Amino acid sequence: MHPAPSVIAFTTFSGLGFGLLFWLGLGQPAPTGWVAFAFFALAYTMAVGGLLASTFHLGHPERAHLALTQWRTSWLSREGIAAIATLLLGGLFALLRMWSQSGPALGWLVSLGCLATVFTTAMIYTQMRTVPRWRHWTTPALFLTLSLAGGALLANRSTAALVLLALAAVLQLVAWITGDKQFAQSGTTLATATGLGEIGRVRAFMPPHTGSNYLLKEFAYAVGRRHALQLRVIGLILAFGVPIPLLAAGLTHMTALIAVLAHIAGVLCLRWLFFAQAEHVMGLYYGKR
Repeated sequence: MHPAPSVIAFTTFSGLGFGLLFWLGLGQPAPTGWVAFAFFALAYTMAVGGLLASTFHLGHPERAHLALTQWRTSWLSREGIAAIATLLLGGLFALLRMWSQSGPALGWLVSLGCLATVFTTAMIYTQMRTVPRWRHWTTPALFLTLSLAGGALLANRSTAALVLLALAAVLQLVAWITGDKQFAQSGTTLATATGLGEIGRVRAFMPPHTGSNYLLKEFAYAVGRRHALQLRVIGLILAFGVPIPLLAAGLTHMTALIAVLAHIAGVLCLRWLFFAQAEHVMGLYYGKR
C-alpha cells in the first residue's frame, strides 16, 4: 500500500507518546513540578501530534469526529474513543503529579488506557482480510512492544527499554519471516477472486485501466526486493542496533539523545516498510501480485 507520510507519522509518534504516558502512569519515573510538566508535555506532543497527523490522510478531515459513532463495528472508532478517554484521564493525572499529589489508582488507569489505545490502533490493520501480511498476531504484538520500548527509552527506564527493544527486534524479524509467506498461504489468487478457478487457469486478458488511478496509487504500491532488504537492515540498525549497545553500556546525556533519535528514525523506517510491503489483494487485478 502507499506509505503515506501522515500515517507513518501517526503510527510512530502516537505509539511513542502513549508509550511514555504508560510509564508515567506507573510512576516510572514519578516526577513532580516542572519536571513532570516537561515529561507529560513530551508525551502529549507525540501522542496528540501523531493523532492529528492521521487526519491529513482523510478525504474530509472535518468529518473525522463521525468515526467515533461506529464503535460497535469499527476498530478506528474504538481507537478514537480510547485515545480521547486516556488523554483526558492523563491530563488530570498530570495535574496531580505537577502539584506533588499521588493518585496511583488513576495512574494505573491511564496506563491501561495507553495499552488499549495502542492495541486498537494495531487492530485497525490486523483485522484487514485484504492484507494477509497484516492479519497476523505479530502486528499487535509489535505495535505494543515498540510503543512500550520507545516509551521506556524516553522515560529513562534503561533495564525495561533494553529488554523490550531486544524483544521488539525478535518480533520484527518474525513478522518479516512470516509476513513474506502470508499472501501465498492465504490462498488468494485471481482465480479465487473472480470465482472462475473451476473452469481452468485464470489470467487477465487486459488491465482494468489503461492509465494510473487512485486504486493503483493507494493499493498496488510495490517496493523492490533489494530496496526493501536494504531498508530492513537500516531500520534494524537504527531502531535496535544503536540503542541496545548504548543502554547496555550505560546512558549519558549525549548517548541518551543519540539512542532516542536513532530509535525514532529506525521506527519511521520500519513503519514505511510496514505500509510499502503491505500486499493488498486488489493488486491481483492489476498483475501486481
